[in-house]
Amino acid sequence: AGKTKQDNSATMVAAIFDFSSVLLILLLLVCTCTYLRELRPTLFDGGQRDPSWPKHKNREGFGGFLWKLSRIGERLSPFVGASCAIMAVYVLLK
Repeated sequence: AGKTKQDNSATMVAAIFDFSSVLLILLLLVCTCTYLRELRPTLFDGGQRDPSWPKHKNREGFGGFLWKLSRIGERLSPFVGASCAIMAVYVLLK
């Protein structure tokens, strides 16, 4: 017969914790943050700040997390690109 409401909620929770979905979201976040940082270099650094401020002060919280993702994309761009290509093939064949 049909699925019950409990079965539908269990399927939704399983999709949230699916490893390939989490990996896909992280890859998309890395690529998006790297692209946005190329367009606006001061976006994740908090804009123009006083030069006497330590630069690491601007990299806290959610903005700091996005800054770290953009640095991963900059420094590991060949590996991120290869991972995106592999994930695209995986999603197409899934």
